[in-house]
Amino acid sequence: MTPPPDIAHTGPLWLLLGLQAGISAAGLVVEIVAGRMIAPYVGMSLYTWTSIIAVVLLGFSIGHWWGGRLAERESRAALRITGWVMVAAAVFTASASLVLRVAAEPVLDTVANPLTAITAIAMLAFFLPSLFAGVPAPVLAIVAMRHAAQPERALGAMFAAGAAGAIVGTLLAGFLFVSWLGSVGTLAVMALFYGLAAAICFRLGGLAGGQLLFALAAGAVALLACLRALALPAVSDVESSYYCIRTVPLADEPEGPVNLMVIDHLAHGINARGAPRVMYTEHTAMLDALPRMRMGRDDFSSFHVGGGSYSVPRAWANRGATAITVAEIDPAVTGVAEARFWFDRETATVLHADGRTALRQSAASYDVIVGDAFTDIAVPAHLVTVEFFRLVGDRLAPGGVFAMNVVDNTDRLDALAALIVTLREVFGVVEVWTEARGPEPGERRVFVLLAGAADSPVSTIVARTPEPKRFAALDRAFVDDIIARTGARVLTDDYAPIDRLIGLGPILE
Repeated sequence: MTPPPDIAHTGPLWLLLGLQAGISAAGLVVEIVAGRMIAPYVGMSLYTWTSIIAVVLLGFSIGHWWGGRLAERESRAALRITGWVMVAAAVFTASASLVLRVAAEPVLDTVANPLTAITAIAMLAFFLPSLFAGVPAPVLAIVAMRHAAQPERALGAMFAAGAAGAIVGTLLAGFLFVSWLGSVGTLAVMALFYGLAAAICFRLGGLAGGQLLFALAAGAVALLACLRALALPAVSDVESSYYCIRTVPLADEPEGPVNLMVIDHLAHGINARGAPRVMYTEHTAMLDALPRMRMGRDDFSSFHVGGGSYSVPRAWANRGATAITVAEIDPAVTGVAEARFWFDRETATVLHADGRTALRQSAASYDVIVGDAFTDIAVPAHLVTVEFFRLVGDRLAPGGVFAMNVVDNTDRLDALAALIVTLREVFGVVEVWTEARGPEPGERRVFVLLAGAADSPVSTIVARTPEPKRFAALDRAFVDDIIARTGARVLTDDYAPIDRLIGLGPILE
């Protein structure tokens, strides 16, 4: 079969398949990098990924529709226009990090609704790169069909190439690009690839000399945007496979330098070089003091789900505890804790694994297990279910205690109530501790839940944060009233909507 005259020189099928696969791969790489780049501003949660995926799919969808309109044209003309689209994709992909730097903070300052803010940030930075990346697929598919002796097979091959490219792009982003190049470097590579794709489309479409010079100028703009983005100060000190980690020096105090660890967008701990026993946040003060109160001694064994700045393990080691095990999934977090938060690796057994997995694989029993899973709107759901709490109960020694922090909105307390009823499925006594003062309207309050077989010997304690602060256990009747008012349900591995329960419920209702 002789192809129609208008596509006789549009290139072999393998080249069109390669373009399709490469552009699909690049689009998925950008989508995954978007999540990493937005995390320092809004954190990484179910809502973050939902917004990013929705924005990217919206861009792809509109791009596909536009590409279908372009594919109606004569093949070489359609390829030339697609080349210009790829130039735009290169420019806006290279500029995404710059847009994010400029737009994120103003959006967060002016948009009160967190879900709206996350979506707006994703739209501003990553909608246009996705839109332009979605255009080539229908153009290339139609050109391939016109050129092929068996157009139906060519169409299938083009669809397969796009899907294969998306798979490869996902794997490359997760296992190679982000880990080795960082987010900004990865976007720069994708922009350069889009530039290469533009050049191929121009070549296949027979771009004229003057237009080619203009295209080169546009490519230079994309390259300058890449270089400018790479030259900006890094948002984080360390960009690991899991988090963006930043150290913020605070004012020197009599105890020496004090550093704040920021993971993604949240403060995760504060340590002072010369005062390992002083806690600087309410949740670490309670997680430090309450288990020691329950044990009545300092030489107890402990397992910590999450390391962060290692504030509590560091304090307990300083008090003489030797049987300390910490499950921290990110080795980079441990490295930063050692280098900048004065954690001595020799004082604890550190397992770089998911906390639930590490606890399940451990055959030891512990006097104290500490769960520090709550941050903001990002909570690992598998660490707040009845199945996990049963595992915790199995690993506790007789007379042991489980302590976990909770952050919840005092106007609702849905998450707190759900965790209490879930813990009660496993433990005979569940206490709720918080600062000994009345709540403020709309306040997001820090709580610590103590779960075990017996009541605590006291109902109030005083701990330094770093100033002395009084904490108290809530009355059981008051806790039961919260549970009844919220209609709390037990959280399971199958049903644990913790993201919705921690205070964003009104946004979704």
